[in-house]
Amino acid sequence: MATSSRTRIVLLGATGSIGENTLRVIAAHPDKLELVAIAARGQWEKLAAIARNFRVPHVGLFDDDALAAARQSDAFPAGTRFHGGLAGLTDLARLPEADTVLVAVVGTTGLEPSLAALTAGKHLALASKEILVLAGKFVMAAARTRGARLLPVDSEHNAVFQCIEGHATADVSRITLTASGGAFRDWPAERLAQVTVADALKHPNWSMGPKITVDSATLANKGLELIEAQQLFGLRPDQCHAVIHPQSIVHALVGFTDGSTLAQLCPPSMTFPIQHALLHPARAPGVEHPLDFTQLLSLEFRPIDERRFPMLRLAREVMNTGGTAPAIYNAANEVAVAAFLDGRLPFLAIPQIVSNTLSLIPSVEPSSLAEVLAVDADARRASLAQLPAFNV
Repeated sequence: MATSSRTRIVLLGATGSIGENTLRVIAAHPDKLELVAIAARGQWEKLAAIARNFRVPHVGLFDDDALAAARQSDAFPAGTRFHGGLAGLTDLARLPEADTVLVAVVGTTGLEPSLAALTAGKHLALASKEILVLAGKFVMAAARTRGARLLPVDSEHNAVFQCIEGHATADVSRITLTASGGAFRDWPAERLAQVTVADALKHPNWSMGPKITVDSATLANKGLELIEAQQLFGLRPDQCHAVIHPQSIVHALVGFTDGSTLAQLCPPSMTFPIQHALLHPARAPGVEHPLDFTQLLSLEFRPIDERRFPMLRLAREVMNTGGTAPAIYNAANEVAVAAFLDGRLPFLAIPQIVSNTLSLIPSVEPSSLAEVLAVDADARRASLAQLPAFNV
């Protein structure tokens, strides 16, 4: 790492909700954090504004057309160095002047940059849960090999990290992730057949992108988080649990072998876990107001009905199967959610697509990342082939 007194950040996914909250954290702590590179898929105008506001020298764009438009624009600061495509994102992840790379790109695009950051000895702040679901075996091995720190940005995993820190893994008996229940937690089951895209995007607690908001409604998001937690903390499937907690104030609970349970609480804002990951192990005043326990506060927990939320049941099955089953689950879910958002698939068909694909594609124990990516591609093809049968 370099000798700067500030932690120098590469932010991949700067224009999404995680990116926007990360910028708020960096702006609040200019004496501690410095933004040296930003990237997005295609929103070059927003990147230009960020580059000006934070004086960022490196800009990456995944989309070729957006990159060409950005290069021709005079909206970026003079001397901006542009990086294009997946290779460009990967180059940013291993910038010599960077200390920490925060990966917040949607889906599996961030896999190669994440591995590049770890291989280069950077600390990795990970907000894209699909990366560990798809290739946790290889990502965690890269972190161990280089002695790099992998800090979870997801609120639930960050909460577990804070509760577990300083304790031996052998002393942990179980972890419990909390789920808001999404847009339909209080809907009668028979009404779910009429769900529209607009309905699914009305999250009760969080402001997030469309894909993750739909995942929250199906509880696929919680299924992916359980898979990620197993990889991140080296746990057995039977140690990973989830409950519905409508207030989204308790983000995770960790039970220990002596019967004690620790919980992490904070308001439902992503600025809290982002700041913890970027400043770790230091603490500083937060961007948002903390909880006020002098005011009336109610905390409710409910068991999850896996018949109502089959995506959680399927996630448990793939955790027990292991191998490439989590990658198949993730790929099929991405295809199904994209089709739902495009109006080509009913809401209740999302778990059907995932279940069918898991039956069609056998799980194997991968010996290479290329093998995982091949299974991912097969699962996507199998999922896409099922869409015409639903004839929306």
